[in-house]
Amino acid sequence: MEKRRLGRTGHLSSIMAIGGFALRDSSQKEADAALEMACDAGLNHIDVSPVYGEAETRIGSWLKRSGHKLFVACKTHERDKAAARESLLRSLDRLRINSFDLFQLHGVDSPEVLDTVLGPGGAMEAVLEARRQGLVRFIGITGHNPPVQEIALGRFDFDTVMFPLNRVHAAHVTAWNDFRSLLKTAQQKDIGVMAIKAVAKRAWESPMRAARPWNTWYEPFGEAADIEKSLRYTLTQDIAAAVLPGDLRLWPMIIAAANRFKPLDGVEQRKVVLEASPYPPLMGPVMD
Repeated sequence: MEKRRLGRTGHLSSIMAIGGFALRDSSQKEADAALEMACDAGLNHIDVSPVYGEAETRIGSWLKRSGHKLFVACKTHERDKAAARESLLRSLDRLRINSFDLFQLHGVDSPEVLDTVLGPGGAMEAVLEARRQGLVRFIGITGHNPPVQEIALGRFDFDTVMFPLNRVHAAHVTAWNDFRSLLKTAQQKDIGVMAIKAVAKRAWESPMRAARPWNTWYEPFGEAADIEKSLRYTLTQDIAAAVLPGDLRLWPMIIAAANRFKPLDGVEQRKVVLEASPYPPLMGPVMD
């Protein structure tokens, strides 16, 4: 699988990263099989969070037994120093590792939350302390609101940033989802970019989980041809990697598409974006 430099971290990341969210409800046997399949396909980067059910425990058990060497990225959703420190140490224990390659402030989607995590007694103090202690190599930020993440890059020297980047959002730019300026800023600052929700189509129309064919919180594109178009659009942008979605059944199609990846030219990008225009964006009102 193609690899790209993850900004100033220097890590050569596979263009698809393993998404721990998909392992939240899996058995250990299911998790082992999925992780082996991903690594056999060339994936070398894994992203997980303590709020992803049993994912940390499943990954930790597999890492202990498998011998695979992965770039391990974790997160905290906690906002104050004490809780973030506790979360970080608990994740190390559950993952059975001694340090993180990357540790991220998770789901920072408003200026108020950004002020809290970067302010006195905020979560960043715990992360910086952990870095001084050798528990963390690089520091990142994640969220679903690229304009807020761009503000964050101006307030702290983050090594990576993660946010949604897909062709549906490109077809319906909103004040919430506009990723274009953030991409430019990250490139200028040599910040590694990871995309989420590359194959997202729309919010689920049915409120009933039983009526949904995929175990994801949004409706993904489910056909191989549509997945390939979506993934090619996202990977054509100036990013290092896209994260696998939350249903293990989608992984083989997406990994196969990633292994066939060829960038889209300008005409092709406009075509796949136009094809996605019937679907509303996941978040935020459409701009006037």
